[in-house]
Order: sequence, then C-alpha cells, then structure tokens
Amino acid sequence: MSYRVQENFKNTRLQDVFNMIRHVTLEPNIINVTIVHALTLKVGCFADLRAATSLLTVYSRTGYFGSSMALFDEVRDKDTIFLNAMMSAYIENKWFDVAFDLFVKMIGEGIQFDPTTLVIVISSLSNNKSLVQGQLIHGLSIKAGMLADTFLSNAVIDMYAKCGHLGSSEFLFAEMERRDIVSWNSIISGCLYNNRHEKSLWYLKEMNCSENRANGVTISCAIAACTCLQEFGVGLAVHGWGIRLGCVESHHIAVANSLISFYSQFRDVNAAECIFEEMVVKNVISWNAMIKGLALNGAVQEAFNLLHDMQFVRSVEPDITTLVTVLPLCSELMLLREGKSVHGFIIRREIGSELSVVNCLVDMYSKCENVEKSEYLFWTMPKKDLVTWNTMISGYAQNGRSWEAQNLFKKLLSWCSTCTLPTLLAILPSCESPESLEFGRSIHGWHQKLGLLNDILASNSLMYMYICCGDLLSASTLLCRISAKADVTSWNTFITGCTQKSHFWEALQCFNFMRQKFHIDYDSITLVSVVSASGNLELALQGKLIHGLVLKTPSGLDIRVQNSLVTMYGRLGDTESARLIFNHSHNHNLCSWNCMISAFVQNEDVKKALELFRILDFEPNEITISTVVSACTQLGILEYGKQIHGHVFRFGFDKNPSISAALLDMYSNCGRLDVALRVFHSSPEKSVSAWNSLISAYGFHNNTRRAIETFKEMIDSGISPTNSTFVNLLSVCSHSGLVDEGCWYYDHMFSKYGMLPATEHHVCMVDMLGRSGRLHEAYNFIKKLKIPPDPGIWGALLSACNYHGDLDMGREVADILFSLEPENVSYYVALCNMYVAAGRWEESVNLRTIIQDKQLKKTVGYSLIDVGLILVNHLPSPVISQLPVNHLRHLPSSTNEGRRPVKEFQDLLRRSKICSQFFNICSGVQSRSSGVHTPRI
Repeated sequence: MSYRVQENFKNTRLQDVFNMIRHVTLEPNIINVTIVHALTLKVGCFADLRAATSLLTVYSRTGYFGSSMALFDEVRDKDTIFLNAMMSAYIENKWFDVAFDLFVKMIGEGIQFDPTTLVIVISSLSNNKSLVQGQLIHGLSIKAGMLADTFLSNAVIDMYAKCGHLGSSEFLFAEMERRDIVSWNSIISGCLYNNRHEKSLWYLKEMNCSENRANGVTISCAIAACTCLQEFGVGLAVHGWGIRLGCVESHHIAVANSLISFYSQFRDVNAAECIFEEMVVKNVISWNAMIKGLALNGAVQEAFNLLHDMQFVRSVEPDITTLVTVLPLCSELMLLREGKSVHGFIIRREIGSELSVVNCLVDMYSKCENVEKSEYLFWTMPKKDLVTWNTMISGYAQNGRSWEAQNLFKKLLSWCSTCTLPTLLAILPSCESPESLEFGRSIHGWHQKLGLLNDILASNSLMYMYICCGDLLSASTLLCRISAKADVTSWNTFITGCTQKSHFWEALQCFNFMRQKFHIDYDSITLVSVVSASGNLELALQGKLIHGLVLKTPSGLDIRVQNSLVTMYGRLGDTESARLIFNHSHNHNLCSWNCMISAFVQNEDVKKALELFRILDFEPNEITISTVVSACTQLGILEYGKQIHGHVFRFGFDKNPSISAALLDMYSNCGRLDVALRVFHSSPEKSVSAWNSLISAYGFHNNTRRAIETFKEMIDSGISPTNSTFVNLLSVCSHSGLVDEGCWYYDHMFSKYGMLPATEHHVCMVDMLGRSGRLHEAYNFIKKLKIPPDPGIWGALLSACNYHGDLDMGREVADILFSLEPENVSYYVALCNMYVAAGRWEESVNLRTIIQDKQLKKTVGYSLIDVGLILVNHLPSPVISQLPVNHLRHLPSSTNEGRRPVKEFQDLLRRSKICSQFFNICSGVQSRSSGVHTPRI
C-alpha cells in the first residue's frame, strides 16, 4: 500500500494532500502518517500550518508523541491553532504541567489566545486538580469576555467540580444564559464526582423540565447515582427512561457499563449478564464491570472464567483496573493459587512496575498468609509510596508478626517524617497483648500529633487496641471522651472488644450504659456480643431479657443474632430453648447447624447431636466435624467415631490439626491407643492441641513414662506448652503417684515455661497431694494461694479426706464448701459418707435430714449399651449378664422413668436385624421376669 500511495500521489495537487491528511487524521496509522508526512514535504506544503497542525495531532494519537514534539520544534511561525494542538497533545499524554507552562509561555510572547485555548488549559488543570491556577484562568476568561462561550463555561464548571468546589460549579451553572446538554451533564457528573448523589438526581429532574434532551452521558450518570444511593426503584425508572430515549442501544457503551454495575450492586447478576451479552461492542470498562459484578455476587469461578475469556478478545486487553479488581478478590477469599496465576499474567505482560498493581500483590500474599512473598516484593520494589508501607505493615500485623510490623513502622518514620490515618490503622493491630501497651500509647501520641482527635475511626481503633492490651480504663476513658459524637460503631467496638477478650461484665455494663444514658440504638453486632457475654457468664435471666430485646427489634431476624442465641442457651444448659430458636429460624446457614450441634454436645445430649448431623443440609466444615468427633468421644462408641473419621477423609480434613487432635482424643477414650498414635504420626502439622491430646491419651492408658517423654519431645520440637498441657501432665502425675515430679512441673510452670498457674492447676495439685495422703500439705497449699480458692479446689480436698477417712479436716472443708455452694448436694453426700464410715450415725442422719429439707437432689448418672447401631438404656440385669462382651458400652443405672413394653423392644430388634442370641436372651427374660426389669429403648 505504501508504494501504491507514493505512485498515485507523486504529482498530486496541494488540495489533494490536505484531503489525505484529513483521512489519516480520522484513521491514524503510523505507516500512513509517515508516508503522508514525506509527501507533504515533497510537494512543499509543510509550510502551511494547517498541514503541520494535522500531522502533529496524528502523531500524538498514534502514540508517537516524540515525533509530535520534534515537529513542534521544526515549525517557527506558530499560531494559536498550532499551539492549541500542541497543548492538546500534551494533555493526551498526561503532561498537564507542561501544557500549562506552554500556555504561560504563549501569553508571555504576546500570542493571542481564543476560547478553545482556555478550554484546553482548563482541561489540563482539571486533570491536575489545580484549583488556584483554575481560578486564575476563570478570571482571565472573564476579563477577556470569553466566558459567554458555552464550551468554555462547561469546562470551568467541570474544573471546579473536579477540584472539589462544587458550590462554584453550581454558581457558574446558575449564571449561564445558554445551557446545552454538555452543561447539564457537567453539573450532574460534578455532583456525582463530589458524592452529592441526591443533588445529581435533582439536576436530572430539572433538566427533564428544560428544552434539553438527555443523552447517553446523562443516563449513565443517573444510573451511577442510583447505584450509590441504593435506589433500585429509581434506577429501574431511569433504565426505562433511557430505553424510551434510545440511549440503551448497543452503541451506548457507557450506559450499558453503568447498568451492569447497577444490577450487580443489587444482586441481580442475571440482568447484568444479560446486558453484557447483548452488547455488540464491549470496551475494557465493560469487562471490568462484569468481572467485578460477578465477584461481588459470590460467583468467583465465573469471574475468573470471564477474565480468562477476556484475554482472547482482540479488541480489549486486561488493564490495571482489571488486575486491581481481581487481586482483592483473591485476597479476601484467600485464593492463593488464583492470585499466583494473576501474578504470572502480570509478569508476562510486563506491568509489574505499576505501583498500584504491586501494592495489590503485597496485600494478596499477606492475606493469603504468605508473608515471605510479600516481603520479597516489598524489598525488591524499585519505588514505594505510603500505601506500600501501610500494606506491608498491615500484613505483618494481621499475620501475628507484631515485632516486624512495629520495626517496619519505625523505618517508615525514618523514610517519611509523617504518617497518615491509614498508617495508624495498619500498625494498631500489632498491639495485641499487654507487652505492646507502651508502643500502643506512643501510637496514640501520633494520633494526637496528627490532629485526629475528632476522627471516630481512629478513636475506635485506639479503643480496641487498649482493650487488647488489657487497659480497660484507658479504653473507657477514650469512649467517654468521644461519647458526644460516638455512633453505634464506637460502642460496638468497646462491647465487642470486651467480649472477645473475655471481659464479659464490662461488655454488659457498657451495653446498659449505652442504652440508658445515651439512648443509642443497638444493632445486630451489639446484640451478638451481649448475648455471647451473657452465655459465657451463664446469666440465664440476663440472657432471657436480652432475648426479649431481640424479639422487639428487626435485628432479631439477623441470622448471626439467632445463632448467638442458640449458642447462649446451649451454654446455659437449655437445649430446648436453643432447639426452639433453631427450628423457627427461616434462613439457616452452616453456622446455625454447628451452633445447634455444639449445644447438644456441650450438654451431653450426644444422640440428638448425631441425629442432627445426619440430616445436615450443608456440606460440613472443620468446625462441624470436630464437634461431632467430640460427641463420639463422649459417647465412647468406636463405630460412630470410625464413620466420622471416614467423613474426615471424604471432605479432605485429614490434614487439619484441630480435627487430628479431636480424633486422637476419640480413639484414646474408646480404648484404641494404637489408632490414636497412628493419627498423631500421620498428621502433617502437629499442633499444641495434638501434643496435649497425646499426653492425655498416655495418661488415660496409665503409661506415665511415655506421657512425660511426649512432653519433653513437644518442648524439643519448639512447641510452647499451654494451660491444658500442664493440666494433662499434672493429672498424669496425680494418678500415677508421682508427687515430686508433679510438684516440680507446677513450680516451674512460670519460671521455665512462662505459664501462670490457673484454677485447674491448683485443683490438680490438691488432688495429687490428697491422693498420696498428704492432706495437710494440700490444706496448706490452698491457704497459701494468692487468689480466693475456687470451690473446685476445696472439693478436691474434701474428696481426698473422704478417701483417707480424715473426718476432722473433712468436716472443716465441708463447712467452707457449704458456705460457698450451699445448693451443691455432692458436698453433703461426701460428708455423710464420711460420718457413716466413722460410725457417726447420728450426724449422718442429721445431714440426710438437711438434704431432704433443702430438697437437694443429686444428678442421676446413666450409661449406654451399643447393640449394633441402637443405643439401649436400662436393660435388665439378666439380659446384661448374658450379653457378649463386645456389646457392652457402660452399664446403665436404674431410674423411675417409664419403660416401654418388652414386645415393642423385641419388634425393634427384629426390624434392626440384631443377632438372634440377643433376641433370645430378651425373650427368656420376659418369660422369667415379673415386669420389674422390662427393657427400655
């Protein structure tokens, strides 16, 4: 084509050359532009400024801005049009400051400007957000009498809006004598840009009453305003209006893009996909909007599939916006594999130098718990901005690497003498323990230094930091200081923080203070926290009162609130109320089922827990499986445990450390220590819970030596012990009579392992000393405790006194327990047994009389027998004596509950195809018994 153009236009006329230049301007192509440029020089019409101006513009639009600059330098006699073209080229290539400098130089040289010049200059200042210089140009346009030009006025309106001075835009718009559609679009989009969405729709209504007719830009802005205002009905009306005006046709790409975002925001992803599919021409914004819409509606796989399809469309290519849309999705959902794929795409397209993209990659790897990769990216970046530092600091803090986060924050201060609110919000989560309190206070100092005392978000974060560090006084002081302007989020921060850090009383007190004095309306987050606090404190009355508040507010329909109520009633032992809430909830999620199953397990109603698991509507997760394994552990039936173990492999949870620990406990309690050991050794990641379970398993099977060796192996492997570790260890020493070893572990808990002894450790020590007959040592141990002894500690000593027959000490300890827990019948029974053993019948009778007068009742124990897959309670003793050993699973105690007829029991056994031996035994018992030992299912 190049040779043909040269041959055809060798002897062309001057006017034909200009026609060619205009044609190339419409369809820029660097080869054709170069040929036309050469032809222009050959025929001698380059001296004409019209030709030079057109060539300069075409070079800029084809991406060869260097040629435009060279051409600009070659022309000596420059006029206004030529200078306007050069300034436009500068703006096209984002050289805004240079464009303004050229205008200043133009004024300095006395070259006249026209309204088009001012429009171009205003455009550069709008992009640069240079308000002061924009005001100067505004004044210059008034002085030159050019503001009457509608194009110039529209540009000034747009400039003020983009510089954040919407009032100036509105004033100028009101003063305009003639308004065209661009004028209305400028003020409507200006309101939208400044987050004045209601006013944007108001101007739309006003425009509809004028003589101007809306176009695609108007409809697009209106749809965007409806999206931001969450006005679905208004958005549908605007959509219909756009259809009537013919602005929703396939060629109106901006309108279609806005509609995709609109319907995606309102969870109607099908409508968004329909619009996307009907678009004949799609630009990169269309693809980005649809990918973001799919991600917003949880269609993660579809979003990645669309990204994959986008790469095979010739007319578009994924840009930076595409990547910064997909990478946060990988971050939030912890999709490390997909994130790495996007990273590979970034490397292939050689756009890894873009700062915003690398910042997203650092954030993605941090949230996917791959901090080492984030570190590598951070330290190898050629340039960093404050967002980069904040992202890395936050990544360290969120992954529990507080020291690295605080050290990097100090380096940031040496790199940049100041920090911003996002920096403080990034570093504050690193202050999560009392050891970080001083550092947290220094961050509070920075907060005051930056003048953020009135910033609610910063104050909320500082409040939560103080709660995490155990300084409730500072947190409450800060809450009182901002109470005049505090919203429900501030109060929720304090209440939720106290609940998470086990300050339950403080959470409830703050809730009452918030309602009674400040009359703040609570929300679902508040209710979840106070319900949880009531459950943890086992305050039945308080929990029911809050339940009443839940029923009076729409927040009570929130699934999170209902789940927290189920959990609370489970902790209160009221599984019937928990089941009632669960049954009346219309929007169960997996958490709902987990809460209900856990409530049954906590209250040892294992059979109902397994029945609920059997009809589970969702695919179980790790919490479900670990809860059900705990149920099998309580039940002590290996067959059920094996079935749940099969579920573990089926759902791929065999590598989960907490589930491995639960399985280990289950097999140990069911008598299969060998299988428990296999579970432990096959676990790829051995958590501290697994080690604790193994120590307990060896102790349960009376293998004291291996239990102590396991503890040493655990320490050698670098695992830090927990409270449960020492409870298991002290329990092993107590049951094995290793008193000296147990005392050594107790004495070195804090000095060597950094663990403060708690109530459960004190109970183990008293039990250990009491079992070995060292009752006075146990008594003195209790008296020397720095905290008031828990009733369980005295109860362990009373049990030891009963075992060794020390009536004097037993009576003294019993008197203490009667004052602490007067309604606990087990203490009376223990003392009564001691009186009987000592022959003190009169005291025993008197104590029995007290028990009857107080109407105290001991909880009736029960056991289960596993026959195949049926749990049989309270079988008659003749049946039990003849059952095979492998059918027995704990002998039940008798109660006065009603019993089912033997015939019904026989029918059930026939239907269940139980072995004939068992059925014959039951039949024989029926013929010999008088009905006293009727079996009960």
